[in-house]
Amino acid sequence: MTNDRTQMIRQAFRLEYITLAWMTIEAAVAIGSGVATDSLTLTAFGIDSLIELASATVLVWRLTVELRRGQAFAGNAERTASRIGGALLFALAAYVVAGAGWKLWMRQGADFSLSGFIIGVLAIPTMYFLSRRKLQVANALGSRALRADAVEGIACGWLAFVVVGALVAQLFVGAWWVDAVASLGMVWFVIREGREAWEGEDCRDQHCK
Repeated sequence: MTNDRTQMIRQAFRLEYITLAWMTIEAAVAIGSGVATDSLTLTAFGIDSLIELASATVLVWRLTVELRRGQAFAGNAERTASRIGGALLFALAAYVVAGAGWKLWMRQGADFSLSGFIIGVLAIPTMYFLSRRKLQVANALGSRALRADAVEGIACGWLAFVVVGALVAQLFVGAWWVDAVASLGMVWFVIREGREAWEGEDCRDQHCK
């Protein structure tokens, strides 16, 4: 393994450790706020954060495999990392659709959450920074799993936009259906994340486009 590749792997480690720290905070605040205010949008955002936390953990494992055993041994870890993330995201999409359907059927609303609003606002620039850096490192390493993880971060940033928009609408409109409808608006992003992780392009040619 070349020194340049080793350096890029160490950069990837640093990015994943930052992701682990941020996603732990994001998941705890979003899920806690979602449960407290009966907000499916916030709860789903928090669960997505947990999935990205799991994805980051798997990425650390995949990078460790390469450092210890070389690039050739990382192929299976690469595919496993991508498939695990994809399966979890598809499950989240199903959960959101079922939960939104139930809330619409029962005409259940949600309350505004200041803590949820703050975490959503902070998530937007955080996810932008991490995702951009991960894409750069993924291209250098030719890592499909790292690229999928970066795209999940991009989708998380868009989910944060949905969360912030939903909470603002909840505050000013106050309609009971806002939370359920906003949560359905997240499904497209979640499924896109899942497909990217499950069917991600092969980056062995060093190009992840």
